[in-house]
Amino acid sequence: MLLFNGLLAIHVVAGATGLIALWPPLLGRKGSERHKSWGRVFAYCLLITSICAIGMSLCTLYAPLETHPKLTDIRMIRSLFGWMMLYLSVFTATLVWFGLKCIRNRQNHLAHRSGVSLGLQFATVATALLCAVQGWLADQPLMILISGLGLTAATLNTRFILTDKPPRNEWLVQHMRSFVGAGVSVYTAFFAFGAANLLPAVAFNPILWAAPTIAGISVILYQQRAIRGLSARRSGLQSS
Repeated sequence: MLLFNGLLAIHVVAGATGLIALWPPLLGRKGSERHKSWGRVFAYCLLITSICAIGMSLCTLYAPLETHPKLTDIRMIRSLFGWMMLYLSVFTATLVWFGLKCIRNRQNHLAHRSGVSLGLQFATVATALLCAVQGWLADQPLMILISGLGLTAATLNTRFILTDKPPRNEWLVQHMRSFVGAGVSVYTAFFAFGAANLLPAVAFNPILWAAPTIAGISVILYQQRAIRGLSARRSGLQSS
């Protein structure tokens, strides 16, 4: 419990900072110093949050009632705070790491093909499948649905990594998609786990889970279209 409570304290502080730090780079002028500095705060806070959450999930799987004394349903605790938290933590860490590498490797695409980057994609797939299986065993269909986000993201990330010559500025699309996706993941976890602690009856409310995903996908589609449209216009001007 000393380990769990210590991880929880760091997790809450870093997570709350990350939730706030998402908005300045998302709403501000892209490429500005403010965008970069807040983006780094967001990324590093979420990496810390994810590492702590992985430790907390393992503690929960080992001692579900001790780590969550206000709850009594062991199967729900292990499903929500154990297996799903483990998956969301790995998924979030993978998105943040990949988003950072998209910036750092924009001039050297082959640098993406490292053991860490590919290993994180594999870990996301493995924990997503584990979350889906545990959701099926616990009769929690939302766990199965949310695992699809990780499977989709890991597939798209791996395809980009293994593409020899991606389109111009595709690194920027991947960076944006990863960081917004990380924001979706952390807000989903915030709503789901917070609701489970405060209002267990609505912990698996579809609206509560779907809201961050719908908002995030809308932002990704809009930004993706804007980035690719700008690249296409620049290419047209250069060719003419």
